[in-house]
Parts: sequence; structure tokens; C-alpha cells
Amino acid sequence: MDEVDIVVVGGGSGGAAVAGRLAADKGLRVALIEAGGANTDWRIRAPGMMPFIPDASNWRFETVPQAGLNGRRGYQPRGRGLGGSSAINAMLYIRGSAWDYDNWAAMGCHGWSYADVLPVFRRAEDNARGEDRFHGVGGPLAVSDQHSANPGSLAFVEAAASLQLARNPDFNGAQLDGVGVYQVTQKGGERWSAARAYVEPRRDRIDIRTGALVERILIEDGRAAGVQFAQGGARRTIRARGAVIVAGGAFGSPQTLMLSGIGPAGHLRDHGIAVVRDRQAVGGALQDHIDYVAGYETAGAPFIGQTLRGTLSTLGAMFQWFRSRSGPFTTPYAESGGFARTRPDLPAPDVQFHFVPALLEDHGRTKVKGHGFSCHVCVLRPHSRGTVRLASSDAAAAPLIDPAFLSDARDVETLLAGVKLMRRILEARPLADYGGRDRHMAGVHDDAAMVEIIRDRADTVYHPVGTCRMGADPDSVVDPRLRVREVEGLYVADASIMPALVSGNTNAPTIMIGERCADFVKADLAQR
Repeated sequence: MDEVDIVVVGGGSGGAAVAGRLAADKGLRVALIEAGGANTDWRIRAPGMMPFIPDASNWRFETVPQAGLNGRRGYQPRGRGLGGSSAINAMLYIRGSAWDYDNWAAMGCHGWSYADVLPVFRRAEDNARGEDRFHGVGGPLAVSDQHSANPGSLAFVEAAASLQLARNPDFNGAQLDGVGVYQVTQKGGERWSAARAYVEPRRDRIDIRTGALVERILIEDGRAAGVQFAQGGARRTIRARGAVIVAGGAFGSPQTLMLSGIGPAGHLRDHGIAVVRDRQAVGGALQDHIDYVAGYETAGAPFIGQTLRGTLSTLGAMFQWFRSRSGPFTTPYAESGGFARTRPDLPAPDVQFHFVPALLEDHGRTKVKGHGFSCHVCVLRPHSRGTVRLASSDAAAAPLIDPAFLSDARDVETLLAGVKLMRRILEARPLADYGGRDRHMAGVHDDAAMVEIIRDRADTVYHPVGTCRMGADPDSVVDPRLRVREVEGLYVADASIMPALVSGNTNAPTIMIGERCADFVKADLAQR
């Protein structure tokens, strides 16, 4: 049996950030427990290999059948191993709207307004553009511009601008609205995951346990006293003198809490788990960005394609990347995009676009012959709410994930409006000059028919949150200092604490949450 000051459960974006920041304090001994591996494979570091990342780095979850998606099961990829989803994602650096964080504060999460979180975003960042009032330099998280964006991705920006959508050179600056090319979490042409940013520089100070599946948190006399985990065929225990921080993500964190007896009492008893704390909100309030992907076939260049010519071009780009860490193989695939409001009365954009210079089907799992481009549009602030529940008391069993996609009619209305706007952009010049043909909605303009196609094709754009909701109310899972209610010394530090989805990609906000949790833990320990 080992003993440390802090045990962090999960080495993803939030867990890596909190472990790295706490380990910087030489007075603290930190252990990081991660079910996956080290994620040092070159296929993870090479941005262009994103569609071919090893299965061992992806949990590859699925949802329960979704009534709103015509009974289909959705695909829920989640990063496994150090870096978590930041090791397999599209590397886009987006924080969300200032309104999002001010709304959190208005919901009772005091200390989480935009003015509160902006300094944390800035200190985390090492932005290649330099420092200004919105951006920082010298932080652990490398952020850079793309240098080899596909001409089609640039044409998307021009096509949107021709429809009077504003060009936006910085989605993390003064405003979120508009279209442009995304910044990415890359350094020197390589993916810069949260593990590379926060864990690798502190390897000498963090006790890293990979291949270690946490089975439960040990709770003694109302306090988190340590963690029980399985590793190498053996059951092991590590005790925590100061705190246990759960950072398993929107699916893993509620699963770990419930396996530890913290969750809806009736559900826990159904699985033979002794109830430690009856917390009905654990695993509730699941929110995700429901997304529709359009695909347009073209004759060929400049788009990435499944043809002999396309394969030779990709191989050439790969060799260039190996030689100089430059060129088209630094692509995040979702190269350009932007944010728009489907109604003028909204306080912030409610749809987001991700333009991809390649044809996508089924999250890239189905290969499409030929050339073309794709574009995502997602609902940024969905009203639908779902759940995460245990399928078994076995920690190795995948949880039951039910996002309840499109169960709220308002989400259907917003996604339909977003699809209509996206089609206008994709069929405007100069993008229209490539002669793209819509593979799924060509000639379809009736709303009911469009909604049926949306239900047949829509799915996640990989941003689940909310299942360990933060709030000031007694029903929330964690308080605004990320402490699990009614259990001393237990914290949650990942996207599961978000009381409402941010308007954009969730990796940067999750890293910010990890940074803040480290501050809270250090302050709480200092007062003991």
C-alpha cells in the first residue's frame, strides 16, 4: 500500500493539468492513475494520423439507442491514456463565448465569470501569436496557427464572408461570431496534448501509474482516503493524505463516483453497491453538441481523397512531415469554420461550423472513395438532457450513455436552421467553383424531409459535459470550488462539472478547469 498527498484519477485534459500544476509544488507528492497507456506513439504526435490513431487510445463508447436519431446508437469516442481526448482530438483551440462563463456565474457558480477565467486561460497558454489582453505566452499549452491549410478550407471562409458572415481572425479574442481558420494545440508541427503540456515536464515529480483501472474511491469517516485500482492482474490501493481528484471525463467521473457509492441511491442498490451518499445529480444533466455532417463530392484537387492520386499526395505529405514537421500532414482536418446565430435575439452564437477538406462518413470510420469536402454544423447550447448510468458494478464495463439527442424540439429547430445556413455557405462562391455535389440532401428543401435526414445522420461532435454538475445549490454534485458535496477531500476536475455547455470545443475549457482545481486544492490544503 502506497501513500501520497494527492491522487488524481484520470490523465486526460483536466487530470493532466491539475496533476502538473500540483506537482510543481515541491511540498506535494502527486500520483496520477490512468487506465490507458503513455500515448507516445508517433501516430498520436503526427496531426495527419488522427483518423488512424490506435484503438488502444480510444474507449470507443456507444450510446444506448436514441429515439431522436431514429433509434440509432451514437458513437462516442473518448481518449484513453495520458492526454485523454486531447491525444485523439482535432486539436482546435476554442474557449467558448464570454457569455458562457458569465452565464455560469449567473447560475450560481460564483468565481466562474469570464473575468475570472480569462487570466487562467492566459496563464495556461503559449500562443505563437504573442501576448495581448486575451492571450498569454510562456504557459504549458502550445497554441499555434495553421501554416498549410487546404485551399478549400480558405474558400469556405470566403464563401461565408460573401453571405455577410464576418471574418474572425481570433475566435478567442474580442468576439466569437464569424468565420476563419482555427488555431490548434500544436508545437513544431506536432500535436501538443495536455499530457505533453503538463505531465511530461513533471515526470520526475509525478508518480504515474498507467494501465491502472480505478475501481472505487476509498471513503472513510466521510473523507476520501485513497483509491483502489486494478493493475497488472492485481488489486492495489494508494492512499491520499490530502485529496483525491476525479478527472475521468463526462462518462468516467460519474461512473467512478457511482462505483464508490456516490450517486442515485436506488440505482446504486440495483447494482449491489452500498450507498455512501445519495446524490441524485451524479450522472445526470448530460449535454452534448448534436451535429450534422454534410458531404460534397468533387472531381478532385485540392481535396483529400480515397484515390490513387489522393493516396500518393498523402504519402508525400507524410514524408514531408517526417522530414521537417511541416506541410499538409500538420492538418487538424477541421481546418476552418466559425460561429453564427440562427436568430438575432440570441446572446451568443448557437451554431458552430467545422469545415473538413475530405469526405467523412460515420466519424471517418467508413472510407469514402473519391474526393470532396465535408462540413459539420452543431447546436452549441442544446436543451436536451441525458444521463450516464452504470451497466454493471464492474469498473471495466462501459457505462450506459444516453445523451437523449434531439429529444427537445428546440434543438431540432436550431439544427435545421444551422443546416440551412451551412448549405448556403457550401453552395456559394468561391467554394461552389469546385463543383461539389451534396451526397445526402441534393434537391431536398422540404423541412420535414430535411429533419428526417438529420435524424438519420446526426451524432455527437465529441463534447459531452455536465454529469457532475457544478453549482451553488445543494443538489449540485460539486460546489464552485469543485469539491464533491458531503465528502471531504474529494474533487472533480474535468468537463463533467460544466453546468452548461460552452459555445465551442471543450478541450481548452477542460484544461482551464484542471488549472483552477489545482488552485483550489492548494488553497484548501494550506488552510488545514
